[in-house]
Amino acid sequence: MTDHELLRGFEDCSLSENDFHHPQHVRVAWLYLGRSSLLDALRRFTANLRRFAASKGRPDRYYETITWAYVILTHQRMQQQPSGDWEDFASRNADLLTWRPSLLDHYYRPETLSSPLARSVFLLPDNVYEALR
Repeated sequence: MTDHELLRGFEDCSLSENDFHHPQHVRVAWLYLGRSSLLDALRRFTANLRRFAASKGRPDRYYETITWAYVILTHQRMQQQPSGDWEDFASRNADLLTWRPSLLDHYYRPETLSSPLARSVFLLPDNVYEALR
């Protein structure tokens, strides 16, 4: 699937759920980040992901913390390792594309990520709080 087809299908909600798993989430974030600032990419991605999930009858699948964390980590990797194309970025960042085990396991406790609060707002990683103690 081309970048254009993926973005169009995601944004107009015509993409099948079977064609939109975790690697495609990261790819869309990567595309947005390549075209705009981190804050604009976060705004666009979160709004469109909420709409996409709702269109599939699954608004409960959206988690603000998980979404923001992956977008921020994708942005960080893009800054650390500039890459011209998705295939190169994906090959150098396979850990970002793996859903389980999740890269977020290094930053968050499972009970934090599964909490109602993590669903509704972005929570800083648990290890940030531990470092401050």
